Amino acid sequence: MADPSSYRPKPGEIPDSPGVYRFRDEHRRVIYVGKAKSLRQRLANYFQDLAGLHPRTRSMVTTAASVEWTVVSTEVEALQLEYSWIKEYDPRFNVKYRDDKSYPYLAVTMNEEFPRVQVMRGHKKKGVRYFGPYTHAWAIRDTVDLLLRVFPVRTCSAGVFKNAARTGRPCLLGYIDKCSAPCVDRISAEDHRALAEEFSDFMAGRTGTYLRRLERRMTEAAEEMEYERAARLRDDIGALKKAMEKSAVVLADATDADLIAVAEDELEAAVQIFHVRGGRVRGQRGWVTDKVEEITTGALVEHALQQLYGEETGDAVPREVLVPALPDPVEPVQQWLTERRGSGVSLRIPQRGDKRALMETVERNAQQALVLHKTKRASDLTTRSRALEEITDALELDSAPLRIECYDISHLQGDDVVASMVVFEDGLARKSEYRRFQIKGFAGQDDVRSMHEVITRRFRRYLAEKERTGEWTDGEDPGAEGPSGGLAEPPGNTLTEDDGRPRRFAYPPQLVVVDGGAPQVAAARRALDELGIDDIAVCGLAKRLEEVWLPGETDPVVLPRTSEGLYLLQRVRDEAHRFAITYQRAKRAKRFRAGPLDDVPGLGETRKQALIKHFGSVKRLRSATIDQIREVPGIGRKTAETIVAALERAAPAAPAVNTATGEILDDTDEIMDDTEEPGQATGSPGEPVTTGAPDERRGQER
Repeated sequence: MADPSSYRPKPGEIPDSPGVYRFRDEHRRVIYVGKAKSLRQRLANYFQDLAGLHPRTRSMVTTAASVEWTVVSTEVEALQLEYSWIKEYDPRFNVKYRDDKSYPYLAVTMNEEFPRVQVMRGHKKKGVRYFGPYTHAWAIRDTVDLLLRVFPVRTCSAGVFKNAARTGRPCLLGYIDKCSAPCVDRISAEDHRALAEEFSDFMAGRTGTYLRRLERRMTEAAEEMEYERAARLRDDIGALKKAMEKSAVVLADATDADLIAVAEDELEAAVQIFHVRGGRVRGQRGWVTDKVEEITTGALVEHALQQLYGEETGDAVPREVLVPALPDPVEPVQQWLTERRGSGVSLRIPQRGDKRALMETVERNAQQALVLHKTKRASDLTTRSRALEEITDALELDSAPLRIECYDISHLQGDDVVASMVVFEDGLARKSEYRRFQIKGFAGQDDVRSMHEVITRRFRRYLAEKERTGEWTDGEDPGAEGPSGGLAEPPGNTLTEDDGRPRRFAYPPQLVVVDGGAPQVAAARRALDELGIDDIAVCGLAKRLEEVWLPGETDPVVLPRTSEGLYLLQRVRDEAHRFAITYQRAKRAKRFRAGPLDDVPGLGETRKQALIKHFGSVKRLRSATIDQIREVPGIGRKTAETIVAALERAAPAAPAVNTATGEILDDTDEIMDDTEEPGQATGSPGEPVTTGAPDERRGQER
């Protein structure tokens, strides 16, 4: 018996969304399949105190050695996928899932002269077509009731059938046209069997052809003015569509296809494959791979196809292979797949409809797999230790950098220039010590000067804290302006943090990482040298080639793509970039919401936005003449004069300067709000790797 805590996933790793989960034993056999509206809440129920679990549930979780899950869009998809996997894996702990019975199936007894539609349990019989399994027998009966008006197949037992044949009177269903009444020869055995075949084809997913045929017959009946027949066909079509409850997991026309999705970042890629056979998801597989070279999504897809179908024992190639991007060139791959299958294969990107919806489900699973992989990789103690050791060796440090600080500069075309400082201790983010800065030493865009200023300000505070005997309380900010214009004096005997560490900027890092190449690294090293600090190492991580730059070196240090040390540096750098760009956007939004244009009487939001769009920024608007402002649609001379006057009154003041030292005061440096945590804006809690808008706009917004 296994201890469930040995394989219990952390709550943050489990998505709070609908899905299907599988418990496996130590031999990787699936022993239980279940579905949930919220995977996180449902799986948490299995890992409570064993004494509080049902004996069968306790036996299952102690037999299992791992648990995995698949994310879907809706509960209906989870239901369909659960049925498919129960049928495929036949898990031992699912046998008595309902009322100590096996799962019910919808069965069509094609082995009888007059096939019958019924609910069946237990062992499967030869010559009977089965659909399911289902959780509830009443769900089967509701579906059959809808379909009988279109496919009036026999549903009665053998006794009822024989009694009706003896008396010459059909049962009630025969009178209300929900049975074709073969018992009284209203329909021949051959025609009734053909009706049962149509019913089976519809249940197997081949629905599109039949619906189109009904719609064509309805149109023809209407054209021939047989309106009653057209109305009945219309109602039949409605009943069929209602029975076909739409789900991306079940595709029409018994589709055979493999859907491949890829989720990737700079270093790794997760591949997920859904195997669809007969219109239903029959299997799923996936893996996470290191990107050992610069590679496109199309090339990743090509490698995935080779791994799937290349071996003699590999998967059979279906008629359709749906992918997120095509290999370049696509023709050789297409021909290779055709040869492997022995007939034509459609390799394409789904654009719309059910296949596009199912592809989105596969993509969500790929993203979840990548996030889960990274979360496990980042939180594993052994992996973090190896990463710190690799950084120590690569940078030739005296000891492992247990505290790493990373800095990034962000701006939008030179406006609202800000910087971020993120802290990682023992390889994990220490969110409470994040800091953010406004660049005030100069105007305009200069990442090198900005980096020099930020490093200078941060470590000037470190030196000031180091010389003091007292520490700062939570309500005070070191470096704030004092009564005489200089730095405020410390309050004396104040408390440190509960863990004994100095507060605020007093705790130094062993390694400073800057987002950039040789120029930014040189600026950071120069700032530390000017302050007389020589016991803190500096490096930079250039994003394009992921090269590590050291001060004074002409060539970068190139870590292997599979290096845990490079992975840690990348996470630190990306988190600094995310935190900086989040602050820059918030600052810009605040400036737009409360700016000098707000004081202009009669100037509404629409015309303010038109002014900013026309000039690009308030700075450029401030330097514009009255005639130039009048060129903006909706702005007259009087309004333009009022705008100029308001901007002159709101001209920015010069930065405060310490009259004794000539240094610019940094009293507007900001400490991260307690309610703002990394991952909320462009990432996710516990996973600081940035994706999406910040990287896409990196050319304009740093």
